[in-house]
Amino acid sequence: MLLCIDIGNTNTVLGVYRQEELISHWRISTRHEKMPDEYAMLMLDLLRHAGLSPEDIQGIALTSVVPPLTGVYEELCRRYLGQEPLVVTAGIRTGVRIRCDNPREVGADRVVNAVAVFRLYGGPACVVDFGTATTFDAISTEGDYLGGAIAPGMTVSAEALFRRTAKLPRIDLVRPPGAIGSNTVQAMQSGILFGYVGLVEGMIVRFREELGPEMKVVGTGGLASLIGRETKSIEIVDPWLTLKGLRIIWELNR
Repeated sequence: MLLCIDIGNTNTVLGVYRQEELISHWRISTRHEKMPDEYAMLMLDLLRHAGLSPEDIQGIALTSVVPPLTGVYEELCRRYLGQEPLVVTAGIRTGVRIRCDNPREVGADRVVNAVAVFRLYGGPACVVDFGTATTFDAISTEGDYLGGAIAPGMTVSAEALFRRTAKLPRIDLVRPPGAIGSNTVQAMQSGILFGYVGLVEGMIVRFREELGPEMKVVGTGGLASLIGRETKSIEIVDPWLTLKGLRIIWELNR
């Protein structure tokens, strides 16, 4: 079985594949201060709860946008799972050409998403990833990564309102009853959720003008389902897109 690990700034997503089937997956908080042994105990408990043992894991693919934690996970994979992880970095075979001014600046997770989208859905395509940042990535008809756009994520925006204002509370990111909030919490939820819907729809229009009318739009990340229910601009919601890309890259590098 293959263990796929996607280390993000806010959440870390893990999934276990049996061949092409994702049989278990988890989303945990990313904590920079944790040591390899602490992450290992959590990972082993998750595997055990799914009826799996360390011996069942025959390969590991890893992508990270948190450099200090990359080494932490590499160490725990060696010590507790007995595997040398395949880390997506420059030089790893992905099948995607990066057509940017500086390819090394492109986050590994964005390359992994491009691999998955082109293999699963074809191009041209726009990937909208709702994480700590909301990223928009453009994939050409030929499968090249062309670049994209980066906006503050919904959670970051909500937290900024709470921290930078005297009276606004911390809120849950859920759908309010309507666009016109009848209290402060609903008003904040409306502004953040529906405001982001407008941001996403506007960016997709601009990407489509540059990539062409046949462009597909795929949403992923922890908040993709919430946004996807509010707009027809996102045609496909695939929460585990990055895990799928990691599996594909693992196969390419075997």
